[in-house]
Amino acid sequence: MLRDEDTEADFQRFLRRVDDVTNLLQGLSSPDSAVREKAIAETEKRLQEQGASREEEEEEESRTTLNRTLINTSGSVKAEAVDADVFLAALEKDAKERAQRRRRNEQLANALKEQGNEAFRRGDFALAIHRYSQGLQKLRDKQELYTNRAQAYLKLHEYEKAISDCEWALKCNKNCLKAYFLMGKAHLALQHFPECRQCYEEMLQIDPQKENLVKDCVNEANLEEKRLRDEERAEREAQAGSVAASSIQELLQRISSPGQDILYYTGGIRLLAQVVNSTEQTFFRTNNGFSILRNETLRGALCAESRSPAEVELCVSLLLLWQAACAGNEENQRLLLAQPGVSAQLAELLCSGTPHIQRETLALISLYSEHQSGRRLLLRQDLSRWLQILMAFVKSTDARADSAMNILSDLIGEKRFQTQCGAMLSTDVLPLFSQLLVCAGQVNQAALARAVAVLGSLCADVGLRAQLARSRECWQGCLQLLEGCPGASSPGYQHCVFAVLGLMMNLLLESNGAIQDFAVPISGRCLALLSHQDGKIVTRAVGVLSRVLPASPSAVEEVVKGGVVKKMLKFLKAGGQLTCRYAIKTLSICTKSSRRAQEELLKWDKRLQVLLQLLEAGDELVVGNAALCLSQCLQVPGAASALLGSGVVQLLLRHAGGDAHTTSVQLNSAIALGRLCVAEPRHIHQLRKLNGLAILNSSMKYVQSS
Repeated sequence: MLRDEDTEADFQRFLRRVDDVTNLLQGLSSPDSAVREKAIAETEKRLQEQGASREEEEEEESRTTLNRTLINTSGSVKAEAVDADVFLAALEKDAKERAQRRRRNEQLANALKEQGNEAFRRGDFALAIHRYSQGLQKLRDKQELYTNRAQAYLKLHEYEKAISDCEWALKCNKNCLKAYFLMGKAHLALQHFPECRQCYEEMLQIDPQKENLVKDCVNEANLEEKRLRDEERAEREAQAGSVAASSIQELLQRISSPGQDILYYTGGIRLLAQVVNSTEQTFFRTNNGFSILRNETLRGALCAESRSPAEVELCVSLLLLWQAACAGNEENQRLLLAQPGVSAQLAELLCSGTPHIQRETLALISLYSEHQSGRRLLLRQDLSRWLQILMAFVKSTDARADSAMNILSDLIGEKRFQTQCGAMLSTDVLPLFSQLLVCAGQVNQAALARAVAVLGSLCADVGLRAQLARSRECWQGCLQLLEGCPGASSPGYQHCVFAVLGLMMNLLLESNGAIQDFAVPISGRCLALLSHQDGKIVTRAVGVLSRVLPASPSAVEEVVKGGVVKKMLKFLKAGGQLTCRYAIKTLSICTKSSRRAQEELLKWDKRLQVLLQLLEAGDELVVGNAALCLSQCLQVPGAASALLGSGVVQLLLRHAGGDAHTTSVQLNSAIALGRLCVAEPRHIHQLRKLNGLAILNSSMKYVQSS
């Protein structure tokens, strides 16, 4: 509701007068003479009433964009002598004058807005408000000036004024998202939680694509409301003589006292950690529990580069206390990270080399990473080193490796974390990753497989994928792991192989010089894996072949010599949808550039029964590659004759004639049909019976161009 009732009434009067003038203009332009004469009489009456206040009206007009067109009264004419054309001309002139004044005022308002924006950027919010207010004196309906001024009022904690400006902005533009957003923030600061949530819901109604932003805002409001309720409850319990509240207060006072022995602080913190649980976390916060870091002994032990055994115990005690205070408590999690230097020190604790400290630091970070709200808090910090730091725990043989990989798995899906990882990916992460792959036999293999999967997740970002795909170290490490190592038959190692093949498939979506250089050894390793006992590994090996072979004719030549055609036919006969998709693509690549591959396919499948079956598949990717492979094999003498009496013409005609939804399937089928009839004219008889000559004629251009 608007705060200034007089201003609101004035605004509504303007709107009514706009409607009145609009009705008069419509009457003056009416083809009905009676309506027109009535409008002229009414207009003259209004001119006489308003002529005396013309100057005041023009001044008011300079402060609003409402189209309150007044009729120029200079040289007033008696009603009986008014000429409609002259009157309309005067009206038009008056409108132009008003438009000019509007443009001039808009230029001045925009200039003042920019001055206000500059002051806002400098942090001079009072000056920004002054400039925006000056702009509003020029144009009272400029929505941006209201929302910008509201934002400045928020900075100065003048929340009521911010709300009033947002309401005025919505008068100018009822769908102004910024107005609802800022008004929600102001209501939140005033602890008007229902009104706050209503503002955010209005945002969602206007723009459903803002769902994530609205969700974050509503969560913030819910968290603040919960914090307030918890603190009110804690206050009531403290006043009622709660033992826990008094214990926490007394322990915090003792820990905060300076000059005590380090063991004194360690014991006090251990006792405090035992007292603080889910119900006493609020007491800890309201008694400034996180401020104990101001104690120089505590801070010194936490930030030391090397620690005595007593300092290690003190650090561990602090970490256990923070775990107790932050478990499931978002407000405490926020306050902990808000303490000076804490977020940066977490990374140093992970690198400390002391297993006990590392274990408890990982446990603390896990409290954040396992929930969306906690991840948001972490991602406000600089985590650019975390991928490298956490990945290094793959070398650990205890639970630290699993904890680190759990945190990485939680974080890697966050876009902000991916962006931060990119800063140090090439210089720090990839050398470490390659080293881990090379030393797969000496590290925690289950954790290594998860680390590889994390790198694979980074490939969802095109820029990071390109970085990885260009890394020769990465390719060498992958090949080294696929070569095998002591214990290569262990389940952990098999998980690593499976993960590395998945990573390679992602990287092979790129095309670059490194891939071309490594194509031959990559295809060789994958060819060897086609005899593996694990079907999932075999499927991925075929998938890698289907993506790496287009990068190198030499790689195609080598795998054909190695018997890839026979192996692919075997997989195609055995079935398996994903394996079939990869296998037929591999065959189509090989037969496209290798005559030997074409001849071997006919050798092992003389009547091309496998390809004919694939042409009837429901997967158009399979059908398209089968048609392509068939068209290439038809260049071998005798191949077309071997298909006499089969249903190949009908199959190809159906796909080429438009049954296929994909253009490439139609194209490949048309080419195969054309080549079939050119290589063996007796197929034309079957084509005539199916009325397919028109399709054949249209396909000839593809045959010639191919």
